[in-house]
Amino acid sequence: MWLLLLFVAVPLIEIALFIKVGGWLTLWPTLGVVLLTGIIGTILVRHQGLRVLNDLRRSQEDFGNPLSPLAHGALILLAGVLLLTPGFFTDTVGFLLLVPKIRNVVIAQLASRISIVGFSARHEETAARSGATTIIDAEYFEMEDDAGTGAGGAAPPRPPGGSGWTRH
Repeated sequence: MWLLLLFVAVPLIEIALFIKVGGWLTLWPTLGVVLLTGIIGTILVRHQGLRVLNDLRRSQEDFGNPLSPLAHGALILLAGVLLLTPGFFTDTVGFLLLVPKIRNVVIAQLASRISIVGFSARHEETAARSGATTIIDAEYFEMEDDAGTGAGGAAPPRPPGGSGWTRH
């Protein structure tokens, strides 16, 4: 229901803002402002997106938690979509999402509504007690090739175009 309300309310707000701003600035300056905010927004989204990608790469290298850079990246992507959508309301929300402190508040609000269930050692112990663990027991042996050499000997030449896994 709230999604339907969003799809109805946002265009009505945009139309009202276009009428107000267009009456104040006239047509061409209004269109210029919309184009300018799209261009500036694209530059800022690109710059902040690259920064978030570097943060994500750094967190992976340090084996850290990647959730924060991913959440910031998702909000920057949303900001980019809003900034490329023509309108003053969507541009305002898009520019607000480019402010890191506002993104932190939005992420905190979203995180309070989401529960993350992950795998942990405690979960593994619980599964082991319930008999839900899977153990795979296997044996292997080394096969000898046609020349009679095993894994340690010299391998026979491969047939042209063949992988050596099959014999014809």
